[in-house]
Amino acid sequence: MEPLSLHLLLPRAGRHSLPFAATAAPLSSRRPTATLLAPPGRRRRGARLSVPAVAAETPRTEDAPSPSPSGQEQFDWLDHWYPFAPVCDLDPGAPHGKTVLGLSVVAWYDRGAGEWRVFDDACPHRLAPLSEGRIDAKGRLQCVYHGWCFDGAGACKFIPQAPALGPPVHKNSKVCVASYPCVVQNKILWFYPRAEPEHWDVLQRKRPPYIKEIDDPSFVTAFGIRDLFYGYDILAENLMDPSHVPYAHKGLIGGPRNTEDPGRVEHDKEGDGPIKLKIEEASMAGFLSSWERGSWRFVAPCTFYSFGTSIQVCIPSPFGLCQCR
Repeated sequence: MEPLSLHLLLPRAGRHSLPFAATAAPLSSRRPTATLLAPPGRRRRGARLSVPAVAAETPRTEDAPSPSPSGQEQFDWLDHWYPFAPVCDLDPGAPHGKTVLGLSVVAWYDRGAGEWRVFDDACPHRLAPLSEGRIDAKGRLQCVYHGWCFDGAGACKFIPQAPALGPPVHKNSKVCVASYPCVVQNKILWFYPRAEPEHWDVLQRKRPPYIKEIDDPSFVTAFGIRDLFYGYDILAENLMDPSHVPYAHKGLIGGPRNTEDPGRVEHDKEGDGPIKLKIEEASMAGFLSSWERGSWRFVAPCTFYSFGTSIQVCIPSPFGLCQCR
């Protein structure tokens, strides 16, 4: 059986990274390597900004990119799916918090529906992080501060301090939590950061990027995790930079070596040189290029496929890197 390992590297806060997402299908290969990038761990406490708040402040674009005042197309950062985590790393008996696009969200398993949910990580009562709460005996998400309980749709179903025969305050829309479209694909939980009703059927319009090798039974998949202290955008750019390999990873990883450089009189021990790269396609949505070892495809803002003797698929989100071999 072909080996397929996934390692999730979580960039910590410090510098926030840009939002990410991607929607291209990888090319086929017999021995693929897939890399999945995803967002910084927890945010510092303080000003908690919800996804709906950011969405409300973000100029909307339609499905087709619209021109900016400068005449250039604009990229809709919120119209993409984001990987939350491999499901094997998620405990269905507890909520899990992450920071995506600098925004706090929480994933939890809804036992009643048998599905994972992704909410805004703030209780509407006092903005306590729901990721620090618990799953109650009825399978609802319970806030750790005052015990408010929410169902899979984000509706508040129980307020312990409210009189049983009093006003039905728990039915007020102001006590609901924003619930985002989410789906498990490639053994990974993905979510779409728009909670408005018009986006609930987003799966009918677009799905997360599909990496067929992860679901191929001829591959063995293993997940690991470690922290990185920078944003996914820097990491994604680094992965697309082969020239740093023989220097930054001196003696550890073999990098590209080019001995065909007419006119060169100086060579260093690492033997690096120009890379013959041809751009086949290029647009705001990404690029396709070919070089002596294969080809690269980048789908903005974060999916990078490298094809050669192996295949490498990078899907950065703002919280980490998942690498499949």
